[in-house]
Amino acid sequence: MSVYTVDIRGFKIDLPVMQLPSGIGIAFFNLHGDSTLTEHCGKELAKELADCDVLITAESKGLQLTHCTARELGQRYYAVARKSKKLYMQDGIEVDIESSITTGKEQKLYLSKHDVELIKGKKVGIVDDVVSTGASLKGLEALVEKAGGIIHKKAFVLAEADAKDRTDVIYLATIPIFTP
Repeated sequence: MSVYTVDIRGFKIDLPVMQLPSGIGIAFFNLHGDSTLTEHCGKELAKELADCDVLITAESKGLQLTHCTARELGQRYYAVARKSKKLYMQDGIEVDIESSITTGKEQKLYLSKHDVELIKGKKVGIVDDVVSTGASLKGLEALVEKAGGIIHKKAFVLAEADAKDRTDVIYLATIPIFTP
């Protein structure tokens, strides 16, 4: 298996290049289970998000990243957009999102009433691992707006392919897409 080496503000990591059903290859970035990498990225993102009142992320890869970032900022709570409606979310809100490069299908995002109240009227920092097509980001933006939050910053560990040219996002490093 080939790898792509990326330097995330001083932390070098080899990412396996994996082929998606569409035929394109991606440098697969996975924070799950790597506490050192997650802590490093969380601390670096916290430097960029210090003026946000609260953070929001989507499950699942953004969870531990946002946890570390919020802890670094001294924020006890952060909002979590779920991909399925849980029992405690019956009085929350939901939005539809387009298919992303990794899921390949349309999804929904759900936010609990607790998290709606947490972000209402606040400067919100959106946090996730990778921005690519922006489909997941659009869903998070829609949730923040629907909940009455103010989208203040959008921060990612990696910008994939053309996402590196976006002027509305913050990222720590870039990765390419590999075409067949």
